[in-house]
Amino acid sequence: MAKKGKDVRLNIILECTEAPGTSRYSTKKNRRNTPERLELRKYNPVLRKHTVHKEIK
Repeated sequence: MAKKGKDVRLNIILECTEAPGTSRYSTKKNRRNTPERLELRKYNPVLRKHTVHKEIK
């Protein structure tokens, strides 16, 4: 049965910090393990290199 209340895993959107609006990724994170905003190095196809992507939602 499904658990009622707040979900532990959240859907989040990561956006490029070097060129905002050019590259976005969606992923999930665990709210209990990482309460702060997530920051990952992901590939930006417009810039053709890996850049830092930060959580926007």
